[in-house]
Amino acid sequence: MFGGGGGMNPRKLNQMMEQMGIDIEELDAEEIVIRTGDEELVFDQPDVQRMDAQGQATYTITGEPETRAAGEEATPLGAGDGASDAGTGSESGGDGIPEADVEIVAQRTDASEDDAREALEETDGDLADAVSRLE
Repeated sequence: MFGGGGGMNPRKLNQMMEQMGIDIEELDAEEIVIRTGDEELVFDQPDVQRMDAQGQATYTITGEPETRAAGEEATPLGAGDGASDAGTGSESGGDGIPEADVEIVAQRTDASEDDAREALEETDGDLADAVSRLE
């Protein structure tokens, strides 16, 4: 985190941080999305650390983001590798919501596929928002 600590022994650095009440935890994140007014920065499989110091949490994200225009449809994990989608259940229903997205939301929330599809329609296909609504 401190780029070598300026030659300081890592054990000593951890000891000093503990004395100052600073706690660092590695998080097992799958994806981080940072949305701005005109673009999204998407980090797949980033290294994420949470540092708690004096009651304030600070998150550090390390990785190379993919940049896409704001509102652009996200590619589900594992997609976009050039393989055909035939037989994967990724076809869209009549409402334009991909079946794969409906299945993801239903699995994450233990909701029915109808409820998952409805939540996705209400959130314009935003997976995270749909999951939040159903939890």
